Amino acid sequence: MKTAEQLTDSTFYIMAALTKPRHGYAIMSLIEETTKGTITIGPASMYTIIKKLLKQEWIYLYDGTDSRRKTYLLTEAGKAVLEEDVKLRKMMIQLAENGLKEAGEWGKPSI
Repeated sequence: MKTAEQLTDSTFYIMAALTKPRHGYAIMSLIEETTKGTITIGPASMYTIIKKLLKQEWIYLYDGTDSRRKTYLLTEAGKAVLEEDVKLRKMMIQLAENGLKEAGEWGKPSI
């Protein structure tokens, strides 16, 4: 399954956090801890994205017994979308790394 367009960074982080069942606070904490505080997603943004992901059926409500701690998990379709996006991001990184490597070689003064 392919996405029509690349996931936003926030959507990517949230989907990556939902490879295991997690509730909102756990999602935000994991993203902040994993990125050493570089990336933070606030509750309003996160729940807006969660609603969108539910509508697209890329995640589902895994456990809603506690209304204050709803847990979500990726669907099979969501996993496929995330896998495609990971491949795309790897290609982007490779392009940038190759470009920087070439720039470093070309940028050296010739003696």
